[in-house]
Amino acid sequence: MSKFGPYLKRDFITHTRKVQNLFKRMVRNEESYLSEIHDIQFAWATVRAEFEKNRHVKDLRVARLLIEEGERRLAENLHPNPDRFIFSPGGLMFERELNFDDSHLDLWHPLEKAQYPYYFERRERMKKEYIQEWEAWDQEQEKLQKQQEQK
Repeated sequence: MSKFGPYLKRDFITHTRKVQNLFKRMVRNEESYLSEIHDIQFAWATVRAEFEKNRHVKDLRVARLLIEEGERRLAENLHPNPDRFIFSPGGLMFERELNFDDSHLDLWHPLEKAQYPYYFERRERMKKEYIQEWEAWDQEQEKLQKQQEQK
């Protein structure tokens, strides 16, 4: 793993990885145009058949030309509004982590709290410490205000 930032990385991408990446992007592009699962599966099979036709190519110059042709075809047929997974970059919920407050645990019935005695004991201890810290902070603020008034 490089200790430099991703913009400084110079990882060599193998031909196999380029083909796999192109295949996946073509399949996802076809999915964006279709809605029925049987149509999507047929499109997957069609794209796979196109890639299988050229599987035997060993000459890297020809293979590079085939990848460039595939990239060109993908760019021509690119969906204007492609489907994205909601938690992936570009998706609706990307980097939207919901942080829930645990105050609803105070509303639990004592029998429910009894199922997790260690957790609730520690939680009550932490709540008391938190309140003490805030009270100490308030007292310190009052002292500072009195000092300001005396000046």
